[in-house]
Amino acid sequence: MTNFLVVTAMGLDRPGLVGKLARLASDCDCDIVDSRMALFGNEFTLIMMLSGSWVSITKIESMLPSLGVELELMTVMKRTSKHTPQNYLSRLEVCFTGKDQRGTIKRITQFLADRSLDLAAVRSYSEELPDGEQTQNVSLTINIPEKVELEKLEQSIYQLAQDMTLNCIIRRMEGTAILEDRG
Repeated sequence: MTNFLVVTAMGLDRPGLVGKLARLASDCDCDIVDSRMALFGNEFTLIMMLSGSWVSITKIESMLPSLGVELELMTVMKRTSKHTPQNYLSRLEVCFTGKDQRGTIKRITQFLADRSLDLAAVRSYSEELPDGEQTQNVSLTINIPEKVELEKLEQSIYQLAQDMTLNCIIRRMEGTAILEDRG
């Protein structure tokens, strides 16, 4: 039986960190199923999902803390199960841009939660323009179930953007419906 482990590592960014963590996974006979890495200021952050036998996962659970100390990384681990994708009619990629303002992500995510919509991904960042103005960029991937009227949802999102004085671009993506084999 395959076991799964989610690993998060954070610390001061230095060359070679991803390689050392990937080497540990390989040395423990674990596969990296999924991973994300980002820099926040000077801080390195890595999240990865590993799979392997019970023995392999137990081995990495026992070895990661000492590697974390050696690399001066804070590490967190949690066993999990394989992700079971839901059936979604479609996905929307929504990008909001505009003047940086406090509460933007709170308001957008509350809007989605009020409609019971599933966020597949979120990325946000702010940047300073040459004139000194701070702008913000929020990109979301939203899973859309069958019961939702796509056109009405898109209009609501555009209205939210207008209410927040943000620009908004919506792109429709393919759904994640699981197809049956009718062989």
